[in-house]
Amino acid sequence: MTATTDARIAMMDDLTALPRKNGELVFNAPWEGRIFGLAVALNDAGAFEWDAFRDRLKASIATTESAGKSIDYYELWLQSFESLLVDRGLVTRDELDRQTEACAAEDEEAEHHHEHEHQH
Repeated sequence: MTATTDARIAMMDDLTALPRKNGELVFNAPWEGRIFGLAVALNDAGAFEWDAFRDRLKASIATTESAGKSIDYYELWLQSFESLLVDRGLVTRDELDRQTEACAAEDEEAEHHHEHEHQH
């Protein structure tokens, strides 16, 4: 991450504040860390403005809260990130769907392999 990105992430507050424990970012699943890293890397590469992403995330969280639904922070992060990429023409919805399926298959295979190793 660049110093500019670090500063922007540190300034995420209120609804958009990243989950932390003892000051460290918290990811409950590997995909959460991957999607966070991808968003940061594409922002650093100039693919989108951080404020545009943060505003989408804030709106998604507010909409979810006002509907009385529980908030899964990184699910909303992912939805906001994907919609930004599609709207900017950086990826199509079909490409996202194919990548999502491929990643899910990889994760499932890795988990199956991990379970198999523990059965011996």
